[in-house]
Amino acid sequence: MGRMHSGGKGISQSALPFRRSVPNWSKTTPEEVKEHIYKLSKKGLSPAQIGVILRDSHGVAQVRFLTGNKILRILRQKGMGPEIPDDCYCLIKKAVNIHKHLERNRKDKDAKFRLVLVESRIHRLARYYRTHQVLPPNWKYSSGTASTLVA
Repeated sequence: MGRMHSGGKGISQSALPFRRSVPNWSKTTPEEVKEHIYKLSKKGLSPAQIGVILRDSHGVAQVRFLTGNKILRILRQKGMGPEIPDDCYCLIKKAVNIHKHLERNRKDKDAKFRLVLVESRIHRLARYYRTHQVLPPNWKYSSGTASTLVA
């Protein structure tokens, strides 16, 4: 399967370890990890950023192997999950940054074209999330209110 807005057909990915058990050297308990997740979420970090901090600072290789659930599911059980999915949030953030760039550089035709591509990806993703009840059925992306969604 190729990429949506480029010619690439790359399939490179990171490989997870074959064993799905917790390493012997890991001394953290699932309750400690969940408390770290709640604390970092209250600071406003996304689940991906929480995973990076747990991996680098606390020595948790995979939260899913230790707790039995992914970070996002742990946050949703507590009612602390993000209202917009992470991939959609990142695309909206990218569109807002391109808008800011275009306010300063009006003649940048390539940025205008890339903005159209990014916004079409946002609309496609929003349609998917509306049909799968992740976003409410009346949720709509508009470039005017996008900066309030990101802030």
